[in-house]
Amino acid sequence: MKAMVLRQIGKPLVFVERDDPRPGPGELRIKVEACAVCRTDLHVVDGDLDNPTLPLVPGHEIVGIVDAVGSGIASAKLGRRVGVPWLGHTCGTCSFCQMKAENLCDRPQFTGYTRDGGFATHVVADAAFAFDLDADADPVSLAPLLCAGLIGWRSLKKAGNGKSIGLFGFGAAAHILTQICIWQGRDVYAFTRSGDHAAQQFALELGAVWAGSSEENAPILLDAAIIFAPAGDLVPTALKAVRKGGVVVCGGIHMSDIPSMPYAVLWGERELVSVANLTRADAAEFFPIAQSAGVRTHTTAYPLERANEALADLRAGRLVGAAVLVPKAS
Repeated sequence: MKAMVLRQIGKPLVFVERDDPRPGPGELRIKVEACAVCRTDLHVVDGDLDNPTLPLVPGHEIVGIVDAVGSGIASAKLGRRVGVPWLGHTCGTCSFCQMKAENLCDRPQFTGYTRDGGFATHVVADAAFAFDLDADADPVSLAPLLCAGLIGWRSLKKAGNGKSIGLFGFGAAAHILTQICIWQGRDVYAFTRSGDHAAQQFALELGAVWAGSSEENAPILLDAAIIFAPAGDLVPTALKAVRKGGVVVCGGIHMSDIPSMPYAVLWGERELVSVANLTRADAAEFFPIAQSAGVRTHTTAYPLERANEALADLRAGRLVGAAVLVPKAS
């Protein structure tokens, strides 16, 4: 197999060749067709998330074909297209798992963080955390749904049923969620970096009713806001943008420090909540909804060996939509 490997935090990934991995009990081996590049991958590579398992193959938005199975897994799985997300395994026994809150598991494993991920030609995954996907769909288009889509969906559920939704940071997750919101009959207000006119235009093309800088005020007070950008200073900004009783959801796994703010910004029964990881139930809900809503992901494809370029483009804000790595067929 070929893979892009993180050997040292803050350093470029290294292109290597290894023996093909073997699936253990309860596991699948997947021949990777596509793996999207997520901002969480940047947080892993740049050291914003503590204690990754090094050396590490990043990547957790994986689409591929099962080509080997471990003991306990039916051979009928062979040849199926599956997707592998960030949450790669849970203990099943802690109090959170018992409460069906597996996203908060005390002893989890995360794809592309504590176990090898999809920046490779092959990956081994826990069969219980590999979702069946449409065999006829484009794998490059599917890949961003495995995290940007799923986390966006979980964030939207936390935001409630309000009509007007603000999205702070208009990248992979926001462009998917905009399509879901419009299908549901909601109004989307898109907030971007100052001067990012390309992202603002993209949001409007997708159907947002307003798009501007996060330094600007939307024309109305919002029912809810979701923050995808990893910038803590957007929290008081988003709280000021929502009405009394409104909700602000922090949708990322990492965010810079939230600055001190007057209590009046939160007062009025505004709520500030975070989203942690995802559950398999989220996937069971989301994929049919994405299909019904006719979600179309906007992607830029890169060969596997150009993973560092994809990460750099994401870091610099040069992408519209999502970056996706595509291994060469072999």
